[in-house]
Amino acid sequence: MNRILVTGSQGQLGSDLVTTLRQIYGVEQVVESGRSPPHSENNFYLYKTLDVTNHQQLQTIIEQEQIQTIYHLAGVLSAKGEQYPDRCWDVNVNGLRNILEAAKTYQLKVFFPSSIAVFGPHTPKLDTPQITVEDPATIYGITKVTGELLCHYYAHRFGVDVRSLRLPGIISYSTPPGGGTTDFAVAIFAAALQHGTYTCFVRPETRLPMMYVPDAIRAILDLMAADPNSIKIRSSYNITAVSFSAAELVTEIQKHLPHFNCHYAPDFRQAIADSWPAVIDDSRARADWGWKHQYDLSAIVVDMLEKLSQRIEVTSQKPAVRS
Repeated sequence: MNRILVTGSQGQLGSDLVTTLRQIYGVEQVVESGRSPPHSENNFYLYKTLDVTNHQQLQTIIEQEQIQTIYHLAGVLSAKGEQYPDRCWDVNVNGLRNILEAAKTYQLKVFFPSSIAVFGPHTPKLDTPQITVEDPATIYGITKVTGELLCHYYAHRFGVDVRSLRLPGIISYSTPPGGGTTDFAVAIFAAALQHGTYTCFVRPETRLPMMYVPDAIRAILDLMAADPNSIKIRSSYNITAVSFSAAELVTEIQKHLPHFNCHYAPDFRQAIADSWPAVIDDSRARADWGWKHQYDLSAIVVDMLEKLSQRIEVTSQKPAVRS
C-alpha cells in the first residue's frame, strides 16, 4: 500500500497527475491538497487544505493520512513570481524545506519539480548540458536552484529519497494557464478555437523546450518507479521532449485552422524567455532510467485541438444559470 500526498494538486500538472495516480493506486490512496478549497468535482475525493509553508499543518496531514510518498507540486510560477517575489520565495523554498524535513522525519519518498528556469543568460542555449552554469534571471529560477541544492543536500546528508526533473514548458488542456512564461503555448490553442486570433507575449522567433502533459506525467512516474541505484542525480535531471518557436507553433496550428491569425506583443515575459535555453540535452535521464518522449509538435497540436474542442463544446452546451 502506498499512501500518496499531492501538494498543489489543482494546478496544471497536478490535476493530470492526480487522475493518473488514482488510476494506478486507487482513489482511496491519493490525498490531494492545496491552499484553496477543492474544485466542486473533487468533493468525492480525499482533499486537504494545506499551506506548505505551515510545517505543523503538513505534519498533521502526514500523520493522519499515513502518507508514504509526496509529489510536491505546490509553487509560484515564473511570471507570478516576478510580481510577488516574497511569496515566491516563501512557497518555493520554505515550503520545499518543510517537505524535505518531513521526509527525513517520516522516511518519505519525494518528487520535486524543478525547471529550465534554473538556467540563465550565461547558460549555453543549445544542447544545454546536465552540469552547466546556473545564473537565473528571475526569483522563480533562484528558488528552483535553491530547491535543487536542498534536494541534493537532504539526499546525501540524510538519505532522503528525493527525485527531481528540470521540467520544460508543459502543454495541457486540463487547466487554464497558471502564470508561467511558457503559457503562450497553452493559451494559444483555446484562443485559436474560440476566437480565431491570439496575441502572443513573446516574439515569433522565441524558441523554448516544451513537453506535452502525458509525457510529463509518464516521466514523473517512471522516475519515481526507477530503482534507487539508477538515480545518479539527486539535484534534478534535465528533461525535455521538443523545442519549437512561437511562429512554428502558429504554423502547425494553421495546418488545421487555416484562418487562425497570431499577433505578437512581447511584454516582460520576453526577457525571461530570452534567458532560458532553446534546446536541452537530457541524455543523462535517458541513460540512467530510460526516459523517452512520445509526442512531437505535430502530435501535440492534433491532440490539443481535439481535446480542447471537446471541452469547449461541452462547456458551451451547459444550460445558463437562471437568477
